Amino acid sequence: MTHDHPAAPGRALSRPFGRLITAMVTPFTADGALDLDGAARLAAHLVDAQRNDALVVNGTTGESPTTTDAEKETLIRVVAETVGDRAQVVAGVGTNDTRHTIELAAAAEKAGAHGLLVVTPYYNKPPQRGLLRHFTAVADATGLPVMLYDVPHRSAVPIDTETLVAAAEHDRIVALKDAKGDLTATSWVTSRCDLALYCGDDPLTLPTLAVGGVGLVGTSTHFTGALAKQMIEAYDAGDTAAALALHHRLLPLFAGVFRAPGTILVKAGLAASGLPAGPVRSPLSDATDEDLAQLRADCAAAGLDLP
Repeated sequence: MTHDHPAAPGRALSRPFGRLITAMVTPFTADGALDLDGAARLAAHLVDAQRNDALVVNGTTGESPTTTDAEKETLIRVVAETVGDRAQVVAGVGTNDTRHTIELAAAAEKAGAHGLLVVTPYYNKPPQRGLLRHFTAVADATGLPVMLYDVPHRSAVPIDTETLVAAAEHDRIVALKDAKGDLTATSWVTSRCDLALYCGDDPLTLPTLAVGGVGLVGTSTHFTGALAKQMIEAYDAGDTAAALALHHRLLPLFAGVFRAPGTILVKAGLAASGLPAGPVRSPLSDATDEDLAQLRADCAAAGLDLP
């Protein structure tokens, strides 16, 4: 782990998964099957052209609710074989069933993943003690480092600061993808434990860095990755004016990619750019012409060209 810029007294920042991570969409063929060649090409583009240090595969942006366990394992293997020599592959394995999550974690480790992303169990609304048992059970099940994912607007249950502090005592729970949208809560986490805190909400990346965050797990970064990385690097170097200028430049797309579920707009934008994407799987629905026109406008406002 590297210590990059000064943090709060007694707390050195670590970046177990680098500065920039994209939650990669899962390319499908026109008939809805897994597009493995497309996945390899997209992963290479995200690492080589968009400067990602790591990729999340099988996250919600990757339509994990609609892919089978076998598809998930195959996708990890292909992406790891393609970019694993120059970027980390973080496998989304979180479900609302601890046993199933452990099975997915073991399969991901076998397939070549470098780390695990474990979202808060959704819908069944476990108490905080249940969350802690879930997270530690998954962390105990493999030798891989774990990034927790706090996204209460999807999971219905936030991970309380006390729970995160307790989880951070586990040697393999090393990071948090923070999509809570509460910078006060974020600040308490960074002040009380040494989890590497990655912003999980693209427009809040710069403010999150200011309160102790270390990077971004992004969606718009399918398009903005190289510039988002530059923004984080500028902040790390102490050039806050340059970082703020990039934040302001990218804000239309940081926010605009979420006008519809991010997966829908990312896939539309990738397809327009000639990159692998394919359709979304039901119950999502593909972007409309109006959606794509708005995405082009948001890209243009950020100084990026979308064909």
